[in-house]
Amino acid sequence: MITRANPLPITQQCRILDVCRSSGYYQPVPLADSELALMRRIDEIHLKFPFYGTRRIRDHLGREGCTVNRKRIRRLMHLMGIAALYPKRRTSQPGKGHKIYPYLLSNLSIERPNQVWASDITFVPMARGFLYLVAILDLYSRKVLSWRLSNTLDSQFCVEALEEALRRHGTPEIFNTDQGSQFTSKTFTDVLKDAGIRISMDGKGRWIDNVFIERLWRSLKYEEIYLKAYDDVTAAERGIAQYFQFYNQQKPHYAIARYTPDEVYTGAVNLPEAA
Repeated sequence: MITRANPLPITQQCRILDVCRSSGYYQPVPLADSELALMRRIDEIHLKFPFYGTRRIRDHLGREGCTVNRKRIRRLMHLMGIAALYPKRRTSQPGKGHKIYPYLLSNLSIERPNQVWASDITFVPMARGFLYLVAILDLYSRKVLSWRLSNTLDSQFCVEALEEALRRHGTPEIFNTDQGSQFTSKTFTDVLKDAGIRISMDGKGRWIDNVFIERLWRSLKYEEIYLKAYDDVTAAERGIAQYFQFYNQQKPHYAIARYTPDEVYTGAVNLPEAA
């Protein structure tokens, strides 16, 4: 890591690490409050209308008296890691050279816990700045198995969440994600392959598979995050941990016959066949 505290000059540190010298002098500029407020509003609109692209979000903001062009909205949505949900060729952009795995959930009946797990990443606004949240969900019971927060969109925090879920809850038969670079990275897929898990990735026309975890994001944000405006990472971790405990253990879900995810996951209750 390049640091001014190191006795070596910045230029020499950059040379050793084989990075551009200008990047060694770069100091990140915090986003303005107005920019953060706009990002939060875009996130709220995206949660309510996940099929809205940049044009519709621009028009929606315009009706609220906020004039902003599509280029700025596109830049902020990219920074937030969100995109419109609709049938398209690829759901997210995989990393260069990353392998894309086939979609395995077509016509599959999900009938038991640990049959299929899924994962996704969302944007978490705070009073100052923002974070990214990844969660791993058991699709049968809707139980949140593990989660992690990060200030960057790399793959490491996704790997940590996956390893915790495997350590605490065993091994699923199938793990499904979109084609985002975090999930197509070798470090992430190697963990799945080493555990003997079949890898499934959303493909053309499979936007509907995100709905399960999008509902989780909607509940989390409207019932917790937007009400709190966390001041720091510690407050965010504490608040989200408390919410997921409530979500798993106390909140009844209509999709699982008004039982809680924990009741269904542990087999304490049996779902009707239609569920």
